[in-house]
Amino acid sequence: MGKDGTSIPDEEWERFLRDAEARTPGAPEEPSARARMVASRLAEDPGPPEGWRTHRPPARSGGRARYFVAFFVLVALLVVAMDPGRVTGWFGGDGGSGDTAPLAAESERPTGPPATEAAAQRPTLDDPFRGSPAAKWGDGVAALPLPEARATGWMSKAQVAQALVRSRDFLFSSGLDAGVLRGERPAKAIALINPHQKDVQEYVSAAFRTPSAEHDPLKLFSRFAPSKVRIVGDVVKTRGLITYREGKRGAVEVAADVTYVYPVARAAEGSDEVTRTIVRREIVMGWDDPAKIITEPGTFSLVSYRSDTANGGCGNHTGYFLPEFAAERAVTGGSGEGDAADPYDRSTSMDALVPEGGGTGCGIATRL
Repeated sequence: MGKDGTSIPDEEWERFLRDAEARTPGAPEEPSARARMVASRLAEDPGPPEGWRTHRPPARSGGRARYFVAFFVLVALLVVAMDPGRVTGWFGGDGGSGDTAPLAAESERPTGPPATEAAAQRPTLDDPFRGSPAAKWGDGVAALPLPEARATGWMSKAQVAQALVRSRDFLFSSGLDAGVLRGERPAKAIALINPHQKDVQEYVSAAFRTPSAEHDPLKLFSRFAPSKVRIVGDVVKTRGLITYREGKRGAVEVAADVTYVYPVARAAEGSDEVTRTIVRREIVMGWDDPAKIITEPGTFSLVSYRSDTANGGCGNHTGYFLPEFAAERAVTGGSGEGDAADPYDRSTSMDALVPEGGGTGCGIATRL
């Protein structure tokens, strides 16, 4: 700026630069950095210079804040569009796999059914428990803790502890063993049943030789026809309660009330629709005093057993679960007999679901 406040002509400024670069005698020296800064500030604000110790509140960064808010809103919208179930989980809903923190082990019968807000979310091959309360259940036999052992009936504390472990072994071999789920004979589970219990041995033999309504292996064992369906993944979700008490003749009776959730897809290559078969079984295993009952070491007598099945094929006596998929359910409306029930509801006793020693345990499921 000139002394009179007017701009310096361009030609004079260019001459100044040429003379300064050539160091022409008498040429003006290049303004110092301080001088350039002051000149620039004066050009922008011709008012009096700001004092060195004068306080100026920091400028508001509203423009930058608005930019970041808009950016995060855009990201959130993209997440909602790509995976709405995950966002549901952020705000307290079940959200399928959005919130998979496992529930504490069951210590007593619950007072009501699990929440249903995520039931509309469909399972996938990568997330077969999506939309199911079982997403928060434990995996396999590890989700079935054993009660603390104490001397009971004819058994010492150590013997009770061993009986509890072997009872849980039966639950694994009958309802969780991968080979058995693929249709193999449950040899390890059968070997745990007292071979001198003739009626049970005859029942089991007939059930695998010629399955029928009277001799149905699915009341005790979980098997799927490998030509029709396959288990999705390597996890079966379980929830249940194992207890024990002194029974007849001093026997230790171990009762297991367990719900199994099996995710399955069609066996055909390329099939990606996933459904679930849900089985709840109550089995009472009697560990008899060998001084009073003819038995073999390491085996139990079957005191009672009953089951309730959802989407296993009602009226099916093939010896294998035959779950329905969307196409079949569209025709049948979801096969079943009796009243509608929630297969995840463990607050209902087995006495109410299945009469002692009777019933097929096949009802109409309100959800899978």
